[in-house]
Order: sequence, then C-alpha cells, then structure tokens
Amino acid sequence: MSFSKNSSQQISLFDAASNLTEREKRMLEKSWAKYFADHIFPEIDEAPFSVLYSDRPSRHNTPVNVIIGALILKEVFGLTDEEIVETLPFDIRYQYALHTTSFEEQPLNDRTFGRFRARCYAYEEMTGIDLIHDCIIKLSSGIAAMMRLNTGIRRMDSLMVASNIKKMSRLELLYTSVANLARRMKKLEDPTLPEGLLHYTEEDDHNKVLYHNRSEDTDSKIEQVLKDAVLILSACGSRYDEYSEYQLLIRAIKEQTKTDANGNLTLKGKHEGMDSDTMQNPADPDATYRKKSGEEHRGYIANVVEVTDDRHNSITVDYQYEKNNYSDSQFLKDYIERQPEGGSPAILTTDGGYCGMENHQLAESKNIMLVTTDLKGAEVSDHWADFEFNEDGTKLLRCAAGHEPKSSVYDKNTQKCKASFPLNVCRNCPYHDQCHPIEHKRVATIKIAMRTAFHAKQQRFLQTAEFHKLACFRNGIETVPAALRKRHHIDKMPVRGYIKTKLFFGFKVAGMNARKLIRYLSSQAKLAPCPQRA
Repeated sequence: MSFSKNSSQQISLFDAASNLTEREKRMLEKSWAKYFADHIFPEIDEAPFSVLYSDRPSRHNTPVNVIIGALILKEVFGLTDEEIVETLPFDIRYQYALHTTSFEEQPLNDRTFGRFRARCYAYEEMTGIDLIHDCIIKLSSGIAAMMRLNTGIRRMDSLMVASNIKKMSRLELLYTSVANLARRMKKLEDPTLPEGLLHYTEEDDHNKVLYHNRSEDTDSKIEQVLKDAVLILSACGSRYDEYSEYQLLIRAIKEQTKTDANGNLTLKGKHEGMDSDTMQNPADPDATYRKKSGEEHRGYIANVVEVTDDRHNSITVDYQYEKNNYSDSQFLKDYIERQPEGGSPAILTTDGGYCGMENHQLAESKNIMLVTTDLKGAEVSDHWADFEFNEDGTKLLRCAAGHEPKSSVYDKNTQKCKASFPLNVCRNCPYHDQCHPIEHKRVATIKIAMRTAFHAKQQRFLQTAEFHKLACFRNGIETVPAALRKRHHIDKMPVRGYIKTKLFFGFKVAGMNARKLIRYLSSQAKLAPCPQRA
C-alpha cells in the first residue's frame, strides 16, 4: 500500500451536502462539525506518516487525516471503533467534519483503525519515534494559537494511568504464566507437552487450583506450580524462544524465585530483589508497580503541560507517557530539554514533586522560571538565603552579613563548603546564633551547601504575593487528570502494553483539546454582534 496525501477537498457534483435544504445547511454550519472541519481537520499533518507505507506504486492508503480525525472524534464523543465506522456513512455531520461528503463511499471500515495502529506500533518499536505524539503536539499548539492562549505561563502535573489488568497474587501470577505456555503448546499440537500438565489447558482449572481446593494451603500450591514450571520449560527447550508465553514464564521465574541449597525453586522474600519493575500480570508485562500517597498503582504515568488565558480557556500543549516508576523530576528535565535554546521568557508552575535546585538551574538555562508550590526537605533558617556562592557552588563568596571568608574548601562527597571566618568577626555577627559556627583559637568555621541557600531562597519566595498568585494558577491543572479519568476513561483503555496504551492516551488528550476548542468557538459565535438591518 502506497502513501497518497489527501490534499484534494473539492466539492463534487454528487456532494452529500448539496442535497440538504437551506435550513439543514444553516444547522450544519452552526454545529460542532463546522468548527472541526474548518479549524482542526486542516491542521492534521499527513506527511510524517508517509514512512508507514510503501514507496512502490500500489493501491493508495486510506487518507491519514481522515483516520486521525475520526480517532479524535471517537474520543470527543466517547465512541468505540465500531460505532464511529457505523456512524460515518449515515451522519452528515461526521462526513462534513472529516471532509468526506464528496466521497462516493466512506473510506473507513472495521479494519482501518486496527491496521493503522499496528503500523504506528511497529514503527515506534523499530525507530523509537512516536508519530502520534508528534502529530497531536503540533495540532495542540495550533489550537492554542487559534484560541490566543498565553504560552508564556504554563502549568504542569502528572497523573497515574491504571493498566486494565487484574491484581494478582504471586501464586496466580506463576500459575497463569505456566498455563499460558501450556495452552500455546496445545494450540501448536506439540507432543512434548507433559501429560501431567494438560489440566492447565482446561477452562475451569484456574478456579479449581486457586479457589476451590481450600484444603491445600498456598505454599504447597506454589511448590507444585514451580515444579510444573521447571517441567514445562525443560520440555520446550529452545524451540519456543520466540514465543512471548515462554519468555514471560522465564521472566516470572527469574523475578519471583530463587534456588535453594537442594537446587529447588522457592519464592524470594520481599527484600530479595523484588522491585517496581517486577511483572504484575502476564496480560500486560510492561506495567509497573508504584505506591504513591498510600495507594497502590499498577500501570503507567503521564505528565501534561497546559496553557491558558484570563477567561479560563485552556489547552494541553504537551504530554509524556511512561511506566509509573518514572519520577516527576525526570519528567520536568525531559520537558525542559525539549525546549529550544534562547526561547522567549516563560514561567512554569508545578507542584512540590518537581522541585530541586538542579531542576531550577536547568530551567533557567532555557529562559524558564520554575515555580513549585511546595518544597522537599525540612525547613531551614531564613538567613541562609543571603549566603552567596560562585556559579557552581564550590566556593562561598560571602556570608549573610556580607563578610568574606578567610578560606573556603569544597567537599565533593557532601557538596558542602567549609568556610572559616576571623573569630572576632563571627562573635560580633548578628547571625552568630543562627549559624552555630565551630569556634577555634583564631577562626570560626561553618559548613554549608549551595542547595541550603537555594532552599532558604525558595522558602522566602513562598511568602510573596507573586507566589500565591502563581500557586492559584497552578491549581487549575487539576481539572485535566479529572477530565481524562472521568470523561475519557484512561483507566479502562481497551488495550494493554506501554506503546499501545500510549497511543490511546494521546488521542484522549487530542479529544479533550478538540472539545475545548469547539466550546470556545461556539461561545465566540454567540458573542458576535448580530447583523443590523439597513
């Protein structure tokens, strides 16, 4: 299938819209379809997707902008793939929005979306490039420009995304891994499948082993499942190396067990190499574990950046999607590194999870002022804010009272400067009781890190009116996780796996932005003055 750009938007003689009455045309012009057709659909850039198709002359692809536009509309209205495919031929609004009113036959069928997604998945696995992310970010920036939003002040937040999987016990995890491989061997009609393991292929065996047989304790069940795992792996040999069921069983054994003195497999203790990357469920081997704010999470995490205006209009202009053990601090660093050198001055507001001296310095290098609504660590004395260091923090230049030290020695291990001052200077200093210097015969010494002075400066900034105004601004982004969770159901996506859920999440962000633009344009149309009679 070769790539063909859908650039022709001419109205044909048989255009479906031409058969409408004047009243119906006016209704169509005032509907959401008009806003989508004029402001969103033309902004979808097809060119980057040409790499998904063959260079050789062959049957042309389904228009990419129609596919992407339909997937955005799917999220706007909360439809399934089947519902949007069935709606398009019979609803003129969807055809008008996607510029397909002139098509003799609507270009989407029940396989269009699946094949397009599969191409995007394969391309990202091969190159690491997420075409959908790039397309949606470009589209979102265009929407923000249409709405004349203030991109000079932004707000950032992260949100957990649950994988659509069951929470499994260690017994169920191991049992399921063995059962999946046994079913694969049976499907391939492999005669080497041990007869004693055939029960794993029966539909009701899962419930029998895990729930019905109450007389047998969990430890003995685990012991038997581990013996069966060793048996089935030895039967497979190297013939199943390319099958995911085989690799996932090996992974489960490696992560969950250890070998005892007798050479038998036993479960690891909680502190014997069990970490957040441990497989949570074979149905989604990419999902990771994280405990945040006292709650357990299994799945992924997303980071969103939003811009707004004085009338509470807002658009999410950037997002990043990772496994859920990715830190907020790393999200911030990734975002700042993606920003251009020498850009316009900007303010970025976040919560306390993004704070840190290194993050502030990185933001300053890109002309961005980072404002965090909270700080990590204990409160420090305010006077430390007036201590001055050189640029890299390896030398103390002067103390809070303005005195220059006799000497300043930097310790790489503690990242602190050990500075000495004349004893009489320290004793007569108004900050003597706050510094708590160590007094010697002729000098007094203190140890202080540049990060302590930075922390004190941030504490001081938190008391200003400017900070309180920016903190209130940042709180507005809390509506984004709520909207994605309640309206777009990010915790119940119909796919599993990192790359697949990331693609779905991207379209949910695009759908949320499209709704906001349509609502904005609709409100602007209502505010427009009515034409006056002559």
